[in-house]
Amino acid sequence: MIEFGHGTHVGLRRTRNEDTYYADAALGLFLVADGMGGHQHGEVASALARDTVVELVRGRQSLAEAVHGAAARLLEHAQRDDNARPMGTTIAAIRFSEQGYEVAWVGDSRIYQWTNSLRRISHDHSLVQNLVAAGAIDEAQAARHPQRNVLTQALGITALDQLHISMAKGQLTPDISFLVCSDGLTEEVSDAAIGNIVGRQELAAQECIDHLLLAALDSGGSDNVTAILARIR
Repeated sequence: MIEFGHGTHVGLRRTRNEDTYYADAALGLFLVADGMGGHQHGEVASALARDTVVELVRGRQSLAEAVHGAAARLLEHAQRDDNARPMGTTIAAIRFSEQGYEVAWVGDSRIYQWTNSLRRISHDHSLVQNLVAAGAIDEAQAARHPQRNVLTQALGITALDQLHISMAKGQLTPDISFLVCSDGLTEEVSDAAIGNIVGRQELAAQECIDHLLLAALDSGGSDNVTAILARIR
C-alpha cells in the first residue's frame, strides 16, 4: 500500500505558480516539474511535461522513455510557435512497480529516500553541482553561491542529443519513504530540517507535506514550492 501526501504553494514573492505535480498511487507514478521561461511559458512547459510523462507511462513506456518523450514534445512545441520564447522545465519522477522503484530526473528538482535517515537520491544538474563535483567548492559554499540556480540540463532547453536523464532504481521495503520536491523547498529548508519532518512517523504523509510547505514559507518563501511524500506500507 502507498500512503502519500502532496501540495504546492505559489510562495510569498511570486505571482504565478510555474510548478506542477502528479501523484497517482494506482499508476505508481509521482512527479514534480518546475517550469521556467517567464510569463505563462513556465506553466505551459511544466504542465506539458507532466501530461506527456503520464500519457507515456500509461502507454507502458519506461520512466526514462517518458521523460525523453516529454523533452521532445517541448522542443516540438517551441518549433511550431514562431513567437514562442524559450521555455523549459525540470522534472523529478518516481515510479513504483512490483519489481521495485525507478527514479528519473533532469534539472534541480530533487528526490530523497527515507528509511532511518534522509538520503538524497538525485544530484542537481547545475553549474554549482559541477563545481562541487570538481572539488572547486564544498556543499556549504554551494548553498549560498550566487549562481546556484543556473541549470546545465532542462527539458525544452537542452537539445535531445545533449540531454542527460539521470536514473536510479532499487528494491522496495516496508516503511521506506520517498520525497519528490522542487527547489522552492530545498532553497529554504535544509536537508536536516526536511529529514526531521519526513521522519515523523506519528504524522500522516499529508501532515508532513503541510509542515514542509509551512517551513519553506516561514523561511522566506522566495519561490514556488511543491512536494510529494510517498510511503510504502
